[in-house]
Amino acid sequence: MAGRWRTRLATAALAVVAAAVPVVTPKLTSVATPQGAAGARAMWLWSRAEAAEVVPWAAARGVREIFAYVETDVARTPQLARLKEIRKRAAAVGIRLVALNGDPAWIADPAQAVAWRTAVTATGLFAGLHVDVEPHVLPSWEGNRATLGARYLSMLDRLRSGATLPIEADVAFWYGEVTVTGGRNLAAETLKRVDAVTVMSYRDTAVGPNSMYEISRDWLGRGAKAGKKVRLGAETAVLADCAHCSFAEEGATVLGTQLSALDRAAARDRAYNGISIQHYSSWRELRA
Repeated sequence: MAGRWRTRLATAALAVVAAAVPVVTPKLTSVATPQGAAGARAMWLWSRAEAAEVVPWAAARGVREIFAYVETDVARTPQLARLKEIRKRAAAVGIRLVALNGDPAWIADPAQAVAWRTAVTATGLFAGLHVDVEPHVLPSWEGNRATLGARYLSMLDRLRSGATLPIEADVAFWYGEVTVTGGRNLAAETLKRVDAVTVMSYRDTAVGPNSMYEISRDWLGRGAKAGKKVRLGAETAVLADCAHCSFAEEGATVLGTQLSALDRAAARDRAYNGISIQHYSSWRELRA
């Protein structure tokens, strides 16, 4: 998972989610996300690390895009000044700043997603929206994925409607195997509603069986057909339940070598949009 969720859905909210609701595919606005290339790097920034620490470190490692966590009440907190400083420093070294947030609770209450989008847009600081809403972490997912998947799409509809910034979504690599209410494919329908996706392709090898590239092939193919960009994600945090899903044990040198190999493997994939590293704090702490 890209986020570390404290699921806040009450029983009543889950009951609302369980009700099937028709989903209408929206028309996308003209906003778009820049096209990256092999070697392009992005980074999730979930922590509140200061600009003077984050930006030079990211720039030295070739990061060209930072997904910075932004609260809905950003305008009323000290975080606004910090984010302004990050934006200033990032712009000076050619790094694009994108707002990051998301919660499974948004599926039951899409108004939360809209409120966040409105607050982020009002700051004028960000070049896009990066949403990490993972319906598969909900307790009822396994027995109710068709309905929850449809609700997820409905939330994306609401987020997209009226948006003036491009939207990129974090997605599980296996969404192409999920059918939602109405017989629709979750991966295909997600691509209709966003400008780009980042696949949580969390593995500690770049190529070969069960590698970052292999588990992302479905999304890369779908992205090419849909004309949407597909970024691949690398994990660096310790994952007790999946050691082969993270580079925490391998370290920074192996991470760099493997990501370069991934660039080479995916270079001919038309949808390939580079790699994002999850996340700043754990990446920085990797041993050499």
